[in-house]
Amino acid sequence: MAERKRRRQGGGNFKQLSRALGYLAHYKRTALIAVTALLLSLFAQLMVPQMVQQILDSIINGAAIQQIRVLPAAQQQAALDRLGLTAEQAQQMASAPIRAIGWAIGLILVFALMRGAFAFTQAFMGQTLSQNVAFDLRNELFAKIQRLSFSYHDRNRTGQLMVRATDDVEKLQIFLGQGLLLALQAVLLLTGALIMLVLTNWQLTLVILPILPIALALFMVFGSVSQPLFTEVQVRLSSLNTVLQENLAGIRVVKAFVREKAQHDRFDSTAKSLMDQQIKVARIFSFLFPVTFLVANLGQVAVLYFGGRQILGGSLTIGEWQKFSIYLVYVFFPIGQLGFIISQMSMAAASANRIFEIVDAKNDVTNKPGAIELPPIQGKVTFDDVVFRYFDSTNPVLNHISLTAEPGQTVALLGTTGSGKTTVINLIPRFYDVSDGAVRIDGHDVRDVTIESLRSQIGIVLQETNLFSGTIRDNIAFGRPDASDEEVMEAAKAAAAHDFIMSFPDAYATAVGERGTTLSGGQKQRIAIARALLMDPHVLILDDSTSSVDVATEAEIQQALDRLMMGRTSFVIAQRISTVLNADQIIVLDKGSIVARGNHHELMERSPDYAEIYQSQLMDDAVTS
Repeated sequence: MAERKRRRQGGGNFKQLSRALGYLAHYKRTALIAVTALLLSLFAQLMVPQMVQQILDSIINGAAIQQIRVLPAAQQQAALDRLGLTAEQAQQMASAPIRAIGWAIGLILVFALMRGAFAFTQAFMGQTLSQNVAFDLRNELFAKIQRLSFSYHDRNRTGQLMVRATDDVEKLQIFLGQGLLLALQAVLLLTGALIMLVLTNWQLTLVILPILPIALALFMVFGSVSQPLFTEVQVRLSSLNTVLQENLAGIRVVKAFVREKAQHDRFDSTAKSLMDQQIKVARIFSFLFPVTFLVANLGQVAVLYFGGRQILGGSLTIGEWQKFSIYLVYVFFPIGQLGFIISQMSMAAASANRIFEIVDAKNDVTNKPGAIELPPIQGKVTFDDVVFRYFDSTNPVLNHISLTAEPGQTVALLGTTGSGKTTVINLIPRFYDVSDGAVRIDGHDVRDVTIESLRSQIGIVLQETNLFSGTIRDNIAFGRPDASDEEVMEAAKAAAAHDFIMSFPDAYATAVGERGTTLSGGQKQRIAIARALLMDPHVLILDDSTSSVDVATEAEIQQALDRLMMGRTSFVIAQRISTVLNADQIIVLDKGSIVARGNHHELMERSPDYAEIYQSQLMDDAVTS
């Protein structure tokens, strides 16, 4: 709720939208072509009423002369005298309409073709421009999401981040491709039409001028009201996307616990919340458009009345009145478009706020100024009085942890759920930074070296196995795409994965499916181990890496790991003591503190907690067998 309130308050301006417009500067040539085409298209449009006036006045004047010429000679001369025309001028006017109409129609066709060609150029270049900006924003967003630390992802749900990179960027792209040029077109057309109105009949122009500030003020009010409403639409859309993403990711759990109805109700409630907000926005704009047309109609009524009086008084011709009426449409048409423009602009502003909220997000773990490249390491890892708190919490998750792992040693971490085992290993590759104290590798504080050089020398197998769409080979070589097939195969053999891989028809070219759904838990775990081993790291982190395999496979993997951990500093989290009996150090954690340390024999003698865990697991294994 606090975050939603902050978004509403922060979304009430167009500052971030202006920032997004700055991306157009990357494509100046495309933008220049689009604007030039727009100007030429508007010029062609503004010239058409001039031709219409010429046609009408020529026809009316020609018709009047024709009527005069059928009168008796004396009456003809009297009529011509009243008009101030000679007989020769009357003859010329009688034949002029045909030529004038021909020229005017020809020019109208030229202007129509010109407008169509430049309108196409404007639209195409506008879309090209907006798609390029959307491409830049998506890439910048994705790159920033990749760089953001674990703490940011802990606080933000996946569905919300997905909406920022897809729907929010799309709304901004639509405005840049359509709304922005439409807004520029509306301003230029309105300005050009007003100038032509003044040049045509400044007295009549004064009649409609008071209406324009009313219309513009109306849209300013609607813009300020609608923008936070669109922000809330995006917030609720993010919530809906989160529910959908979580449900699809956990569909097996949903079905296993027969929770389809409950999940559908949850989705229905979130979708209804989104629908209610969208209806609220629609209600605002359903009121806006009729009011716009009402204002426009008032202006037309005023022009009809005062223009009619000028025609009767002889100060305004029918052609001028028609030209004035067309230019008046050019004035009120862009005002009418403002409703659509305001709608797109408000959505784009709301989305821009949400996009740059991520782009500007503070990364808790970054390379400090002057960070050095970590040289090839021997593998000595030291925790020096480490304290760690999540999100500046007052309660420490780790409380004054001190330990040293010498190069080549295996350190096992044991403890109940929530004791801090995973947090300890997360501090080594700087997934999080310590709150107090320091973590050092070969004497280098991990905060003093670049993240890339640090993590490239650490092999990690996390408790939750994540595979990517692609082949088995692609996943094993994820950290080293340039690895040879022989190296990939050796890593798979070391992880006891080679045999089951070769049992597939396509062997290492077998597609693993989304998140590795075509593989069993044990198979995915062994591929993840092979992925880490291919990096040939000097520091190896195994977060309960045998939890997803059966006893027989566990023993097979454990034998391989025992050989591979020789010469490497290894941190192993294990639920079963039997997997870490040969560890050089066994650290027993409880509530974030070290309560016992030593090897298996030492702990059996002097640690009642360790002995109790060992005995209970022996009994569990005996019952299971």
